[in-house]
Formats: sequence, C-alpha cells, structure tokens
Amino acid sequence: HPCPESPESIIHPNVCAVQKLIGTNRKYFTNCKQWYQRKICGKSTVISYECCPGYEKVPGEKGCPAALPLSNIYETLGVVGSATTQLYSDRSNLRPEIEGPGSFTIFAPSNEAWASLPAETLDSLVSNVNIELLNALRYHMVNKRVLTDDLKHGTTLNSMYQDLPIQIHHYPNGIVTVNCARLLKADHHATNGVVHVIDKVISTTTNSIQQVIETEESLETLRAAVAASDLNSLLESEGQYTLLAPTNEAFEKIPRETLNRILGDPEALRDLLNHHILKSAMCAEAIIAGLTMETLEGTTLDVGCSGEELTLNGKAIIANKDVLATNGVVHFVNELLIPDSAKTLFELAQESEVSKSTDFFRQAGLSSHLTGSEQVTLLAPVNDVFKDGLPVVDSNMKNLLLNHIVRDQLSSKYLYHGQKLQTLGDKELRVFVYRNNLCIENACIAAHDKRGRFGTLFIMDKMLTPPSGSVMDVLKADHRFSTLVAAIQSAGLTENLNRPGTFTVFAPTNEAFRAMPQGELNKLMGNAKELANILKFHVADEILVSGAVGALVRLKSMQGDKLEVSMKNNVIHINKEPVAESDIMATNGVIYAVNSVLQPQASRPQERGDEPADPALEIFKQASARTRVDSEPRREQPQSAPPSHLLWLTAKENDRTVMKNQISPLNLFLFPMK
Repeated sequence: HPCPESPESIIHPNVCAVQKLIGTNRKYFTNCKQWYQRKICGKSTVISYECCPGYEKVPGEKGCPAALPLSNIYETLGVVGSATTQLYSDRSNLRPEIEGPGSFTIFAPSNEAWASLPAETLDSLVSNVNIELLNALRYHMVNKRVLTDDLKHGTTLNSMYQDLPIQIHHYPNGIVTVNCARLLKADHHATNGVVHVIDKVISTTTNSIQQVIETEESLETLRAAVAASDLNSLLESEGQYTLLAPTNEAFEKIPRETLNRILGDPEALRDLLNHHILKSAMCAEAIIAGLTMETLEGTTLDVGCSGEELTLNGKAIIANKDVLATNGVVHFVNELLIPDSAKTLFELAQESEVSKSTDFFRQAGLSSHLTGSEQVTLLAPVNDVFKDGLPVVDSNMKNLLLNHIVRDQLSSKYLYHGQKLQTLGDKELRVFVYRNNLCIENACIAAHDKRGRFGTLFIMDKMLTPPSGSVMDVLKADHRFSTLVAAIQSAGLTENLNRPGTFTVFAPTNEAFRAMPQGELNKLMGNAKELANILKFHVADEILVSGAVGALVRLKSMQGDKLEVSMKNNVIHINKEPVAESDIMATNGVIYAVNSVLQPQASRPQERGDEPADPALEIFKQASARTRVDSEPRREQPQSAPPSHLLWLTAKENDRTVMKNQISPLNLFLFPMK
C-alpha cells in the first residue's frame, strides 16, 4: 500500500510507491518506515509509482482506477511476473490444484530467483518433475489464505509438503522474509487464495544450528570451541538465534598466542562465542539500513550492508550468508570477532585512541601489568597528549606511570565523588564527579571505559598528577607564591590550608601583588583583617578541576561572595581574569596560579598613600624582594619561602636601609634593590 506521506498516492488512486536501486533491476515495494531513507545498502534509490496489485491504468484517467477481475492462482502467477513458477506448476502437474477450488497461499519465487539457482540444482529438479519439482513447489505453499498482516515475526507456517515448517520474520524496517527469502510483491489476491512473490527458491530445513556446525568442514575449529565451552545444548535448543560462525580461516588469522590464551580460559572462550550469537534470527535480506544487534554476551554488533555485501561493524567479512536452521540462521564469517571481555589491557589499548600510552608503558617496563591476570584499571592518556612525542622514561616517570595503574578492576559507572583509589605506585587518587565530567585528580575520563578480561581501560584526557602535600606545602615549594605564603601566614590562615579539606585556591603570584596600585597595596598590607578577607575570597571549599569547567561555574568563596570560573579558548578564567596555570594538585585541594589579586565586588579600595608602615607590609616587601632578586634567573627551581621569624628579622634590617636611603617601603616592594 502507498505511504500516506506520498503526494502521488493522495492525488492518484491505487498507486504504490516503489524504490528502485540505481544501476540495478532491483525494486523494493517500500513502506513508510523506509520512505525517507532513499538508500538501500549505501546505494541511492529513486522513488517511482506503479499500479498497486490488482489495478491498472485507464487512458486519460489519473492513477490506476480500473480493478482487474480476480483469476485463480495459476493465472495470477503470470500477472505478477512469476512466469517461471507458472511454467513449473504446469510441468509438475501442480496446475490443476492451483486452478481448482481451495484457499491457498503460494510464496512464488521470481523469475530471477529460479535463474540464479545453481545449474545442477535446477537440472535435478526439472529432470525429475513428478517428484522433486512438485515437492519443491508444494513446500512454497500453505493450505490457507495468509496476508502480510498475518506474517508475524518469529512464527512458522506449515507448508503443503509434509507439513514441514516455513519460517517467517517480519522486521522493524518493514521487510518480511520467508525462510530468509524477501517478499518482493505481497498480497496479490486470487479467487482461490493469495500470491506473494519472493526473491529466492526456498528449501526445507531440518538441521539445528549445532548440526550445521557439526556437518560443515570449514567450521572444525568452531566445533571444538563450542564443545569446550558447553554451548552445544544452547545451539540445539528451540529458539531463534543468529550464529555468526567463524570459519577455520578466521581462527587462523589471529596470533597463536592470543588464540591459545582464549582457548585455555573458559570464561574468555564463552564470552568470545557468545559475542558471535545474536538474540534473534537475522536474515541478510532484512538488513537494509543497518541495525545494532545485541549478542548473548551482552554487547552489540553493528550489522549493516554495503551494496550486495553484508557487513559487521563496517567490515564485509561474511563469507556465506543465510544458512537456515530449525532454530535460527547461520552466517559464516572469515574474521574472528573478539569482544573486549576476552582481551588483555594491552590488546584493548592497542586498538583504541591510547595506543601511544601502551608504547609508553612498555618502554617503562610495565607491560606485565597490561598482559597478565592481575586485576587493575589503567588510566591511559589519549594519543593527543603525546602529539609532540613521548617523554623520556626515567625513574620519576616510571613512578608516575605506576600511579596511572589502579589496584582492582573498576567500572566508571560505579565510581563516586570522594572515592579513594590506590595505585601500584602507592599513591591515593581522588574521584571527582561533576555534572558534565568524571575526573580522577586533574585528569578526566574522555571516552567510555573498555572492560577487558582482567583489566579495565579508562581513556583519560591528560596525564595525571598525583597530589604531593597540602595546599600550604605546595605553595611553599613554589617560588612564584612566596608573597602569598607570607600573606597567608600574616593573616593567620596557615592552619586552615594545612588541614584536611577540599579547597580550590586561586593563588595570586608574586607578579599579581606587584601589579596592584600603591594605595590599594598599602591599605591591604596595613590591615590584617582585610588581608584575611581578601585571601578568603581566593579560596572555595570544594574541589573544582579544570575538566569540570564548562561555559561557566559559580563557586562560593570562603569570604562569602561568588567566584565565576569560565573556560574561553581552552584557558580557564576566574572572574574574567585568565589563569596562568591550572590543576596544581594538593592532598586537600587544587591550586590555580593567577597573575592578579581578585577583589570582591563590595570592596573596591580607594587609593590611600598615607598609611603608616605595618609589620605585615614588611613581610611582603621582603618576600617580593627575595623573589625579584633570585627567582627570575632560576625559575625552574621551586624555592620555599623563608620562615616567618626570619622575614621579621630581615624586615627590621630593611627598615634601617629604607631610612638610610630615604626609599619608601612601597617602592622597595615594587622595585627591590638589586
């Protein structure tokens, strides 16, 4: 019947849409579900319109208004383009039956279907007309009227040859198959029944899938594997399955070491075989636009087609299709489909976008963790991380790589916020769950996990940095923050940032303090309470790594006002100021280096140049002077800030120098003497 969307069918009566495959004689009497695809197996089709079955054109009239008189099945075979079936009906003495009284259904092979039979098959049928040909034709018949609406998926019809079953599949894409032959033209009514034209000559089926395996020489290795995994009973049982049967050639293509490992591991072998079994019977003809099919192993295979070829996961590896069995259908495949669950970590990684990581781990001598039966999770950075080449492997790098291997086989779906993971390098990593990302320390999961036989692969967006020390430890060890460390100590916040917690610290560098206007700086340094207030505005009491920052994230600072963290051109911004370095990890938080001192909205200080000198200011003078004098030439050498009592003593010494040279404290802070 025509699709309701078809303008032709609305204006012109009794017109049916047909999809014609460009460059071939193939026609598909399309249905509405296929209407907009306009492609069959990747090849373009054109839509044309023909008279629906039983109607014909009238000169000068639109569409096909004239209803043809019904005739018997024998005559109808000629009308629907199945003249060869009509001819063989005559030769085999079936004609009197299908011309006479009754209510029959015949699935009539098209002329092309008969012509495509092997010559010896056709010869044997035709030479023994009274028995073989008659039996073959009666197997195509049912002793009642069956329309397409009655052809339900998974049902069987009893044929008129010894009541042997005919298997019906009615797929979601609208295609109907009869013993895996596709219905080309359906529902042609006759006075004594109905004619359906199909694209193959169908034959009787007596073997189960297991019996097909046992009788085919090319499936010898599969036969042994099935026996070893106790799948015989399943493949003999009632039901409807599709077996993608790997041939001997398929088994020979994989490395002997891999094959022996899988054959010697009952669980991996069972997963391998179940990965080749689909939960329903899929005839090749049903696959027009491609389907995702679930396997018994619980994974999916993309079953599609390219021209005349049936494809699996995009590869045309099916050697022989539509070997029908009593409990399903068998397609022979000439490549083994190894599921992730039967692979080692090394195999999983080599086939994915972290192949450079596996080279890195191998160079570091860590291959045994990726190929053995140790239960681990590999945190593998994507290849893009190493686009400039792999770093040199030394002892520090080997330790870092060991901290990318987590004890236990994990699944990301079971990770939770705040979870602690133990690495082979004896570090503790934290899990952070965000709205749009799942991160382990500073690295976030970039793609779905791949779960192997013993190990799981997490594909990460960057190299991971395990934390080393508290926020205060990290700040003290980095010369860029010596002024900030002194300020924190002066404001009495050291203990806060040393305690266990979940801090995000936007840490102003020495450069940030130097960039402040003189009046603001004097006021800030002269007021310990205000200094503490400003510093608290730089700290949030939750951990936010850069991978969690989308367009905009708002954090509440410890001072009370909101901090706005955003991502622009792959650079993190805090209150619209770019961050100099992200994701400096500490055991109790994360640090971002910023080159400006952030100001809460409510407190925009006025210029004040007349504040008396304050001991706190002297700390900043000295910290800045030390940094300007000796940190610039040796920036790669992190240097701890001096203890506060030394700063005080040095500050007193500086006071005398200041008085002697009549240089203001602020000038000393901004332009320290060389």
